Amino acid sequence: MASLGSRLVDIHTHVYLPRYAALLRSRTTVPRILTATRDGKPDDKLIILDHDTGRPVGPQYWDRDEKLKFMDRHGIDLSVVSSANPWLDFLPAPEAESMAAQLNEDLEQYCADSPSLTPSLKRLYGFGMLPLVPGISTTALLAAIEQISKLSYLKGIIMGTRGVGKGLDDEALDPVWAALERTGLVVFLHPHYSIEGQWGEKDNGHVLPLALGFPFETTIATTRLILAGVLDRFPALRLLLAHSGGVLPQLSSRLASCIEHDPVVASRLKHDARYYLGKLYFDAVAYGPEELGFVSDVVSRAKHYEHNTSVPANATFERGLGSGRMLFGTDHPFFPPLKGTDKWPSVVENLRAIDAVYGWSSSDKGGVRGGNALSLFDLV
Repeated sequence: MASLGSRLVDIHTHVYLPRYAALLRSRTTVPRILTATRDGKPDDKLIILDHDTGRPVGPQYWDRDEKLKFMDRHGIDLSVVSSANPWLDFLPAPEAESMAAQLNEDLEQYCADSPSLTPSLKRLYGFGMLPLVPGISTTALLAAIEQISKLSYLKGIIMGTRGVGKGLDDEALDPVWAALERTGLVVFLHPHYSIEGQWGEKDNGHVLPLALGFPFETTIATTRLILAGVLDRFPALRLLLAHSGGVLPQLSSRLASCIEHDPVVASRLKHDARYYLGKLYFDAVAYGPEELGFVSDVVSRAKHYEHNTSVPANATFERGLGSGRMLFGTDHPFFPPLKGTDKWPSVVENLRAIDAVYGWSSSDKGGVRGGNALSLFDLV
């Protein structure tokens, strides 16, 4: 294993815990696992999106040993595992509350029984789950946060974009944000629903919903948080965005301009919109060095926009500063190897992208590969 300062840490890696997989198998509507056989062998399909034909699903989705084999094959020292979408969004509130509590305990055991890197460091940690569904009580949500905060190997929560039904800018979530800020749990914001009604009639498979819809969903959800003042009211909230923040970095200056010219919002925020990107964390699942470099640039300049400060047009920023908010991920067990290789492209391409970012020092790259994660999740 690598020395502590050179750990490879995967913060975007999923699991469908056996209890959750059993729930999906019991269902007859989406989301579900459709159990079938082909030539006498299991041919199960995971179907989590409407109008989806499903994808093959097997032990790599729930078996801890398969997760560890994947990690070993790619030199990954430590993973922070999250239950995959669509979480509990499809359950009524009482069932969601009970299932969340059980799955959090299951994930804690999944991590606790994993091998150790050092006497004080496991190979697996996790993001817990909240029963964020319409009709759930604030008391139940706060109890779930309290449960997760007391579990030794759960270091945060994974959260979709719908909240309790009205989105993440719903004032009803303020007690939740307050509790997450107080406990220091990292919030991993992850999409599921894509952008409906934009894909046309031509069959393009899953390319448009996944390549564009997921990142735009994250972009919209995060922007709504900014516009609602959530990051002003809870400045210590630790929010990690999937897929390198979608297109929010690329559109942040346009967003700031629109806010400035809109009296409804302009007086609501304490800072220029670009400032808030420096308060966020971003996974490095972008597949290209240019994309990672751009995100790093946007984060690096963020502090200059505090209190709506005007930044000179010729101002320069140190790209490496932004790297401290970026963390390696693989999206395992999705996007498995193509024919002719046993290495997962999401690992190979994202590591190659990190190594090729112009202007990042070896220390910056090491931070993105693992050091930043160890610090964010208080593992060092």
